[in-house]
Amino acid sequence: MSKTIADKVIAFNRELHYAGILPNGFQVMNPYLDNPETLKVMQQFYRKYYNDSAQRKFIVGINPSRHGAGITGVPFTDTKRLESVCGIKMLSAHTHEVSSVFMYDMIAVYGGACDFYNHFYINSPFPLAITRQTINGKWLNANYYDNPALFEMMKGFMIQSLKKHISLGLDTSEVFVLGKKNAGFIQKLNKEAKLFERLTVLEHPRYIQQYKFKEKQLYIDKYILTLKNFK
Repeated sequence: MSKTIADKVIAFNRELHYAGILPNGFQVMNPYLDNPETLKVMQQFYRKYYNDSAQRKFIVGINPSRHGAGITGVPFTDTKRLESVCGIKMLSAHTHEVSSVFMYDMIAVYGGACDFYNHFYINSPFPLAITRQTINGKWLNANYYDNPALFEMMKGFMIQSLKKHISLGLDTSEVFVLGKKNAGFIQKLNKEAKLFERLTVLEHPRYIQQYKFKEKQLYIDKYILTLKNFK
């Protein structure tokens, strides 16, 4: 019996491990090692929405936040939306993540979680959460491109991760990249590894929620128009 996308994603997440070096002041969080319930709810999610072998379009984020996929194991999904939209309750954590708010508001307009996830797969070039330490000793979310040395150290791992995502059976004729700065770095990886034929860039949900909130509906409409063209 052939493996479903759910089988493959669950296997990918179970085996996730970053053993590379990091610049001083940066750490990688692996939610699958840190919390047994993360593995459990992640599997429930993929079994619910990806228990088939249908081809999907790829939406590429940056890297998980420590309050979104860094807890739930599901990209752009905090525990609130995991429960209220996906019907999967997480007992060991309760998180709110601003990118998740935009994404699920957009998904609702698209036609709901089942319809959306039937057509799209979301993940990141670096699929684990990254944190950086401030001068006060606090740990905050970080992006893989925040530090040139960090990007160079992670580049090979990111290319391999993207190839593994593509091997799920994703359509590589076009990839939807979230965030303009992210797109510049994905373009570098794509030039080196020739992963996708074309990149289409959309504003990142966090940017919209944080800086363009009054125009949020316009951005939701833009997402829908862009994504529905390739349904």
